[in-house]
Amino acid sequence: MRTLDLESFLPYRLNRAAAAVSEELREVYGRKFGLTIPEWRLLATLAQFPRSTARSVGRHARLHKTKVSRAVQALEERRWLSRAENSADRREEFLTLTSLGLQAYRGIVPDMAAYEARLLAALGPANTEAVLHALDRLEAVLGLEAQRP
Repeated sequence: MRTLDLESFLPYRLNRAAAAVSEELREVYGRKFGLTIPEWRLLATLAQFPRSTARSVGRHARLHKTKVSRAVQALEERRWLSRAENSADRREEFLTLTSLGLQAYRGIVPDMAAYEARLLAALGPANTEAVLHALDRLEAVLGLEAQRP
C-alpha cells in the first residue's frame, strides 16, 4: 500500500494553512464579539452581498446548510440579521444585516485588515504576488472563481 507524505501532499498542506488562518482569525472576532467561524462567514458574506439567501451564502462561504442555519439563528437572536420572505419562492428567505449587524461587522474589519497586512508583509511582495496568482489558478481549477451569492 502506498502512503502519502502528508508534509508534501498539497491538499493536506492547503487544509492545514487554511485551518491555521481560520483559527487565528477566530481569535480576532471571537474575542471581540464571541462569534463562531460560521457566524463570522455569514456576517461577512451578508456585508459584501446584502439580501442573500441562506443557500447562496452557504455556497459562497463553503458552509454546510446546518451550519448556515445555526449561524442565521444566532445572528437573528442578536438582532444582527433580519429575514424577509421571497415572494417568488416561499421556501427561501432573504437575509439582510441589520444596523447592529453592520456595526459589529465594521468593528471587526480593521482587525481583519490588519491581520491580512501582517500576513502579506511576512510573505513579502514577490511571494505575495506568487501566492495570490497560485490561489487564482487553484480556484479556477476547482471552479471556485467569482462565485457570487
